[in-house]
Amino acid sequence: NSKYVQTQFGIILLKSLFSEAMQTDSGEEVSSYEIKNILQQCIDEEDKRKPLTDETLMDILNSKGYRIARRTVAKYREMLSIPVARLRKQI
Repeated sequence: NSKYVQTQFGIILLKSLFSEAMQTDSGEEVSSYEIKNILQQCIDEEDKRKPLTDETLMDILNSKGYRIARRTVAKYREMLSIPVARLRKQI
């Protein structure tokens, strides 16, 4: 059921031109790219001796109004090529 579009750059999967969206508590739709940017920022600013777990990251996003599951946080973290907390830990 995939649809493609022919452009001057070649044939492209149509859904690749659009980003996924999620809804906040207030009903506003936000891009998954925005959520990934927040995840990246949280991980960049974390204490490297006690890195944030996926559950903690989920709690941070939920407190900012983004309803997101721990498994989704893990999926986005993996998409960003960020290892799990125990592998990010530095002594």
